[in-house]
Amino acid sequence: MVLAANALLQSGDEAAKKKYLPGIAAGETIATLACTEPSGKWDEAGVTMAAKGSGSKFTLDGTKMFVIDGHTASLIIVAARTAKGVSLFAVDGNAKGLTRTALSTMDQTRKQAKLEFKGVEAELIGTEGKGWEVLSKVFDLAAVGLAAEQVGGAQKVLDMAVEYAKVRVQFGRPIGSFQAIKHKCADMLLEVESAKSAAYYGMWCASEMNDELASVASLSKAYCSEAYFHAAAENIQIHGGIGFTWEHPAHLLQACEVE
Repeated sequence: MVLAANALLQSGDEAAKKKYLPGIAAGETIATLACTEPSGKWDEAGVTMAAKGSGSKFTLDGTKMFVIDGHTASLIIVAARTAKGVSLFAVDGNAKGLTRTALSTMDQTRKQAKLEFKGVEAELIGTEGKGWEVLSKVFDLAAVGLAAEQVGGAQKVLDMAVEYAKVRVQFGRPIGSFQAIKHKCADMLLEVESAKSAAYYGMWCASEMNDELASVASLSKAYCSEAYFHAAAENIQIHGGIGFTWEHPAHLLQACEVE
């Protein structure tokens, strides 16, 4: 939703919006964005996949990596390079010549895939050669969305830690009464609340699409990522030995943050 739908929205292609957005909004279309290649670069130079054709009809040759839900998506928005520069294309998930391979990831709730294109038919979205301008905005919006997700994760692990500190008894007292545990929980609360402010500011910039979006998206993503990482780690510490066992979900939230 954040990547593919925003790529369509920011493309300025009214025909593509009418064709694809209703299905995405209704949940009937699983859409994804394929940009990164085996080089792992997220900049404009990293897009080397070749697109050949003219008008609205093109064929694609190359490989895309780390495509979220790429092995199940019914619509793939692909970044590829024509003679005019980076452009965006719509590809059917079952297109002839497309090979999709699921990748092993630490966070199994967010599947990724490798997509290999061999003469795959594609439809141009937006203006040829203007794809990177669209992607730059989409990546900023995605960073804000990810920051909001990280805030949710950080709040969850804070709640888990506080609840456990209330019920876990050691030396005849709830561990939440110990100063060391109090300090950990207080530090987590401070970071989570600060992360919320950063994410809210980022979401406001995204809703306004103002000139601050690029810098604030980076700021919110950077701070929220660190806050989630620290909160998830502290949650495991507060849970003690059980926190990193397979029987307890605390380690799963740590894995999600790393992923």
